[in-house]
Amino acid sequence: MRETHDVAVVGAGPAGLAAAVEAAEAGLDVALVDAARQPGGQFWRHYDERHARPEDAAGHHDWPVFTRLRDRLRALTAAGRVRYLPGHQVWLATRDGAGTFTLHTTPTVPEEGMSGTTVTARALILCPGGYDRQLPVPGWDLPGVMAAGGVQALLKGQRTLAGRRAVVAGTGPFLLPVATGLAAAGARVAAVAEANATLGWLRDLRGAASVPAKGLEALRYAALMARHRVPYRTGTVVTEILGEDRVEAVRLARLGRDGRPAGPAREIPADLVALGWGFTPSLELPLMLGADTRKDVDGSLVVTVDAFQRTGVPGLYVAGEATGVGGAVLARQEGRLSALTLARTLGRRADPALMGRLRRSIARGRRFAAAMHRTYPVPRAWTSWLRDETLVCRCEEVSYGDLRRAHDDLGAGDPRTLKMLARPGMGWCQGRVCGFATAGVAACLSRRESTAGDLRPLSTRSLAAPVSLGELAALADEDPDAPAETPDETPDAPDETPDDAPDEDHERGRDRE
Repeated sequence: MRETHDVAVVGAGPAGLAAAVEAAEAGLDVALVDAARQPGGQFWRHYDERHARPEDAAGHHDWPVFTRLRDRLRALTAAGRVRYLPGHQVWLATRDGAGTFTLHTTPTVPEEGMSGTTVTARALILCPGGYDRQLPVPGWDLPGVMAAGGVQALLKGQRTLAGRRAVVAGTGPFLLPVATGLAAAGARVAAVAEANATLGWLRDLRGAASVPAKGLEALRYAALMARHRVPYRTGTVVTEILGEDRVEAVRLARLGRDGRPAGPAREIPADLVALGWGFTPSLELPLMLGADTRKDVDGSLVVTVDAFQRTGVPGLYVAGEATGVGGAVLARQEGRLSALTLARTLGRRADPALMGRLRRSIARGRRFAAAMHRTYPVPRAWTSWLRDETLVCRCEEVSYGDLRRAHDDLGAGDPRTLKMLARPGMGWCQGRVCGFATAGVAACLSRRESTAGDLRPLSTRSLAAPVSLGELAALADEDPDAPAETPDETPDAPDETPDDAPDEDHERGRDRE
């Protein structure tokens, strides 16, 4: 008989770690599933702990916060209050008529004696995080072009420098830790090309001041940039990446008021280009379970939640970047709140005053995130630097010209039809890299703004991860009565509403952010 946990948490980054620890300490039986072999997620990615050195903590934000969470997780796991499953990726999530969630997992790095497992739970907290959002540019398929997050992951997780002379480009504050990390590791950062002007913060001073610690963090990065003599060019984009067999140089151009490159391009030698245009939430599992979505301020598709991290699916909570990209501190607070809300719903201890403080802090974090997204938007006319031969979908080698012809000649006016006729998003990554760009191209060709409906088809996947035919076949052999325990109570139908439940106006305001 399969054990049914009170709650399963997916993801062991800032949100998932906080959720799992908080839920277990509130008395719930917790299963924590994570694709990585050690906790921390992308934000706290670090070298193999079995061979780590003290200096490996350098460059990590809030490292003591992580180590405290990790130590609490280890203690709870040893006490049998958390079932921790590292190195397991969820490829299918279902919810039966009794409200029980079932997670089918597969090993991320198969080893002898290691196999996938099935986890069942009465409630589910999804903390899937996100990944680098990418926009195509001529030459971005050359070796030496990487996502900014990938460059940082190599530094943090493998102590590996991806290149010796780098250009970091795109938009948003994340470009700064990538550039300073490269410089500290010995690379020559030839330029940071920020597409927007940082004075955009002045348009929303209330939001910018909502999290004062972020201002201090920005000053620290400014000092590091000055120390390493890293040129920081605002209103500038990489319009072309040059090279034969690998990156040799980039062309930088200033952007005009209309968002198009204006004036002469400047060529800079480089052997590494790190591109980052913000982040895209990982939504495979929330969409698989029927969670509602909306378009966020930054143009990404995100999960709609209420002020207690609850989705419209009973028993399903979502926390972290999947509800809107806002950083690790905000993700951690949302993870804690989701766990406390569930604990209180199930009649376990949950301090109402703490829940109130978390809600207020989350609201401030969301205001700051909205101000950040408005300051660092994707340039309106980014498709103007594409050529017909520029690849948009690298897996299927679909070019911008292929998409344009599918629109002009075959009437493909939306991403779903473009995908059907030209095959973007149908390769190995299943649209994770090209989905946002394809939706943007479809909207641009149709001369309109992109919508949540444009983004959803390229975010929905039948399976959340590659899986063997044997694991698929095993589904048919499973005992349909395996989740034998019926939930004693429905997690999202408490006898009474928490004292600090949100009013309708607050709910609507959260959905609009």
